[in-house]
Amino acid sequence: MKKNTVRPTDIKLHQKSRLLEVTFDDGSHFRFPCEYLRVYSPSAEVRGHGPGQEVLQVGKENVNITQIEPVGSYAVCLYFDDGHNTGIYSWEWLHHLGVEQDRLWKQYLERLEKAGHKRKPVPAE
Repeated sequence: MKKNTVRPTDIKLHQKSRLLEVTFDDGSHFRFPCEYLRVYSPSAEVRGHGPGQEVLQVGKENVNITQIEPVGSYAVCLYFDDGHNTGIYSWEWLHHLGVEQDRLWKQYLERLEKAGHKRKPVPAE
């Protein structure tokens, strides 16, 4: 990942559908499920303090974002309704999550299955 290569031009939270929509100045546009952002939080609680220390997040199907707080001019802190708020999502990290969304989501589902966890169906709104 290159540092400071892109910046968001628009960030919209859709709480009802549990999506965060982000448009970047390179023209890319991503729709992130809150669950995806929660399980790929850049916090030490999720990522650990080094390779191989990641903590698999389970039971996050219905998680939602309650608040978005700017962190300088380089990131946002996302507040989730399960109490998690220690991840600082840099523009670089958010863009990476968007570009790699299909691969990372598949990887997450595979890790859940390997660990013997099943995702609960998300209730219809």
